[in-house]
Amino acid sequence: MQNVYTEEENRDCWATIGDVLQIIGKKYAFLIIGELHEGPLRFNQLRGRLGSISTQSLTDMLRHLEKNRIVHREVFPTVPVTVEYSLTELGRSFQTVLIEMRKWGVAWKRSCPDSKETE
Repeated sequence: MQNVYTEEENRDCWATIGDVLQIIGKKYAFLIIGELHEGPLRFNQLRGRLGSISTQSLTDMLRHLEKNRIVHREVFPTVPVTVEYSLTELGRSFQTVLIEMRKWGVAWKRSCPDSKETE
């Protein structure tokens, strides 16, 4: 496949991808975004769906995604306080990337069915 971009455009492209990976490339980020595409969830609901994530790791990742405007945190004045997490408009726009990644993953698995490692 021939490259149709200039060297500068390629550099800009890879730099942008690097910036994005600093936000969504961290452990559990994709899974959290994927779960929240189903709709808003409370902390423990999200933790239950993710399985092996620790409370501290989930807290840190939600703060990271909130800081980067991917996740919205809403506090409801109940006793005890209820906190719900949802995707922002920006976070919802990531769905097309997740769908394409799934398609690629399915094709990759089919091309190497004996592979058990994902290093």
